[in-house]
Amino acid sequence: MSAAASRRLKVAVAGLGAIARTAHLPLLERRQDLFEITALCDLSPTALAELGDRHGVPADRRHTTTDALLAAGGFDAVLLLTGGSHGDVAEAALRGGHAVFCEKPLAFTRAEVERVAAAERAQDNGPRLMVGYMKQYDPAAVRLVELLQQAGGAETVRSVEVTVLHPTSEAQLAFAHLPAPAQDTDRAVLDALRAADTERTDEALGTDAPERLRSLYHIVLGSICHDLSLLRLVDGAPESVDLVAMWPKDANPGSVELTGRLAHGARYSIRWHFLTEHAAYRETVAVHHETGSLELAFPAPYLMNAPTVLTATDAAAGMERRARFTSPVEAFEQELAAFYDMVVNGTQPRTGVAGALDDLTTAQRAAARFATQHQLPCAGEAKTA
Repeated sequence: MSAAASRRLKVAVAGLGAIARTAHLPLLERRQDLFEITALCDLSPTALAELGDRHGVPADRRHTTTDALLAAGGFDAVLLLTGGSHGDVAEAALRGGHAVFCEKPLAFTRAEVERVAAAERAQDNGPRLMVGYMKQYDPAAVRLVELLQQAGGAETVRSVEVTVLHPTSEAQLAFAHLPAPAQDTDRAVLDALRAADTERTDEALGTDAPERLRSLYHIVLGSICHDLSLLRLVDGAPESVDLVAMWPKDANPGSVELTGRLAHGARYSIRWHFLTEHAAYRETVAVHHETGSLELAFPAPYLMNAPTVLTATDAAAGMERRARFTSPVEAFEQELAAFYDMVVNGTQPRTGVAGALDDLTTAQRAAARFATQHQLPCAGEAKTA
């Protein structure tokens, strides 16, 4: 970080749910050398009062709508931690002169992303938006990329194989003892937001798209996108989605499989399993290349400073050699530091608008492929992804 990066960044946090409470707010407090929380936004007045008091945010800087938050200003950057599509709010924040950190997904449609891209270009001062793929900043993932480069780079990769075992969110968050969701949100506002997200999904998949196709789309946009972000670290965005499977037939969400081709000819496979009774979250990413293998084993993402394990396997003196790498450095913290570096120093984020568009396009291609395989109606943007 350059000498210019000596000031604290004033930030607004929009969305005070689980990810804000377990990761972003505690880390913003931890990194008071970089950040100052100056405004909060949430649909719930109760959550605003609780967290506003906890983090010292004055009452007049607590807002129940993002429109009010952006109109009031008083910050350099906004963290969009709300659910659903973030496209409209991200565009408005950029046009208001704010830098944006956005939790995934950035948007539900390519049209939204294109508007966000235009808003960023209009600022004419370098990157202004970063999408929250914290696994790209995990020290073990960074080390994997370094070791792959030493082994010859992406051209040497034969396959990338991902497995995700995904318990319920409640099981993953039990340790945090979070309060029950507040019941004082304005129902009309909440219904309007949900209707808008349904309309965007219609634009992506067509109004006749069945529920199973919509479920697949949002699993890719909301969870498998993390694995797509890791594929991009290794060998760029997937060039194709050749096979999509969902099973068991009566399970929602159940299991999802995506397979296809990567940029340099390697193949990828992602198998994602929602297992309500599974003991713990686990994600493995194995990269097999010409001279060895590199495997990441991620713990539950909400456990701060729980290390990801990287196992590197190669040959030495005719024998198999294994090395393990771990680091207690928190990926969410590294991600926030990278966001600061983007805003203050203009450093490109690992995922900006272009990377978000790559992942959304892959999600639409997956939906279109599944629809073709099962003769389901699919229209909208997915038809031309």
